[in-house]
Amino acid sequence: MKLIIAMALSVAIPIMWATPVQAEDPAHVEQLLATNTCYACDLSNADLSQAHLIGADLRQADLTNANLSEANLEGADLEGANLQGAVLSNALLTNASFRNADLSGVNLTEAKLYFVDVAGAILDNLDITRAEIVGTPISVGGSY
Repeated sequence: MKLIIAMALSVAIPIMWATPVQAEDPAHVEQLLATNTCYACDLSNADLSQAHLIGADLRQADLTNANLSEANLEGADLEGANLQGAVLSNALLTNASFRNADLSGVNLTEAKLYFVDVAGAILDNLDITRAEIVGTPISVGGSY
C-alpha cells in the first residue's frame, strides 16, 4: 500500500509543478480587441503591448500582471480594475480613469499620465521612473 501511494505521489507532484500559470481568457482578449469593451473581463497575464485601446471600457477587469507596454489607453475607463503587477511602460494614459483601481506594483516607466483620474486608487510601489505626469496626483509611493 505504501508503495502504491509513493508511486502515485511521484507522478502527481511533478504534474502539479508543471501546471501553467492562470492566463487570460482568450475570448475576453478577442472581445476587447474587436469591440473595445470588456467589462469585468479576465485579462490577467495578457499581452496587450502596443494595443490601441482608446476609450476602452475595462471597468472591473482583471489585468493582473498584464503587459500593456506602449499601449494607447487615452480616455480608457479602468474604474475598479485590478492592475497589480501590470506593465504600462511607455503607455499613453491621457484622461484615463483608474478610480478605485488597484495599481499596486504597476510599472509606469516612461508612461505619459496626463490628467489621469486616480481617486480612490491603490498606488503602492508604483515605478514612475521618467514618467511624464501632468495634472495627476501621483507623487508618493513611486520611484523616480
